Amino acid sequence: MPDSKGKARAPERDYSHRLLIDKLGVKPGQRVAVLGVESAEFLKDLTERVPKYSRGKRIGDADLIFFSAEARGDLSRLESLGRTIRKNGAIWVVYPKGQTHIREIDVIQAGKDAGLTDNKVCSFSATHTALRFVIPVAKR
Repeated sequence: MPDSKGKARAPERDYSHRLLIDKLGVKPGQRVAVLGVESAEFLKDLTERVPKYSRGKRIGDADLIFFSAEARGDLSRLESLGRTIRKNGAIWVVYPKGQTHIREIDVIQAGKDAGLTDNKVCSFSATHTALRFVIPVAKR
């Protein structure tokens, strides 16, 4: 399809064939904490990629935190979690899809209230979505 100047646009990138662990940006050697996320497939893949991750306990200077939010009230932890990530780290909030008791807009607003910026979304499973938050570049 041509762009506004009549040139052909590059095709959209197709990430559908990539593993979830790759879509989430997990790399060997990273400091990772998993708080409440119980997906067996995710935990298996994470263990293969980063054998020494923290499960159920916060860690300081984390590259990535995977945080389960099943209700709006869980989102109040985002501010304190934001203080435990590296300046270029991220928090993935994993929350239920298509629910009214916790919606994407609730997750985004909680991240903003915590001083974080959302910059990526990913289908985590058939029932959950993951939304990535980072420290804004201006505050790094």
